[in-house]
Amino acid sequence: MSIISTLINGLSMGAVYALIALGYTMVYGIAKMLNFAHGDVIMVGSYVLFFFTMKSIKNPFLAILLAILFCVILGVLVERIAYRPLRGAPSLAVLITAIGVSFFLQSVAQLIFTVTPKQVTMFHFRSIECNGITIKTESIITLVVGVIVMVALTVFVNKSKTGRAMLAVSEDRGAAQLMGINVNRTIATTFAIGSALAAVASVFMLFIAPVTEPTLGAMPGIKAFVAAVLGGIGSIPGAMIGGVILGIVEQFALKYEFLASYSDAIVFAILILVLLVKPSGILGKKRHEKV
Repeated sequence: MSIISTLINGLSMGAVYALIALGYTMVYGIAKMLNFAHGDVIMVGSYVLFFFTMKSIKNPFLAILLAILFCVILGVLVERIAYRPLRGAPSLAVLITAIGVSFFLQSVAQLIFTVTPKQVTMFHFRSIECNGITIKTESIITLVVGVIVMVALTVFVNKSKTGRAMLAVSEDRGAAQLMGINVNRTIATTFAIGSALAAVASVFMLFIAPVTEPTLGAMPGIKAFVAAVLGGIGSIPGAMIGGVILGIVEQFALKYEFLASYSDAIVFAILILVLLVKPSGILGKKRHEKV
């Protein structure tokens, strides 16, 4: 595999990590909590795609829309049932609840679909040949759509009324509530957007490996969290940058045989290095607590 094709694959994989990391960073930035069940929303989206693509309507475009809708509803329900009652609870209680939700979703998936991996083939792509370089079409689609989604999200957050409400809640929840912003609705909207991004990420993950299983979202979710920390958790541009860096590093590690088996270790080594050198991340801001 040439350096150019490896770079493109890294950028497309980075776009997937960035989409997942955006869900982490938005929820943390606004609700000040780490939703470790976010990776399992990807898994749920993949099973919805499996059901509607392989078993039911067999229309991949409609299946994608239904997967996004299903994940949005799931994200809002999880926020309302599991997280909202703990809004004033210690952060450890919220973290344990998030882990519990993650295991719950995996267990439900096992009960419904069993642990046997399911084949999910939505589209058939041909590779692009250019000057002796082979480029996967799905990598180009992932990269282009990922960039469009991330730019659209940035514009939405900075320009729309709902986006400005999110920024206000992120800055000072109490002051935002005094200004008439519905904090609960704003946080629920954040979960809905993050879950929609997870559904889109599940489509791209099935492009890379067309198989789903109950633990599908576990490792990508953790890696996306690393990307969010690397870029600066709470920062939308930081999540994008962190995802792209992580995707490129991982693909170049997989390119060389002596590094391939250590690709995951390299990812987590980056996390440790960032926490030691710059805990706030590339674009993260240090928060000063009032005493």
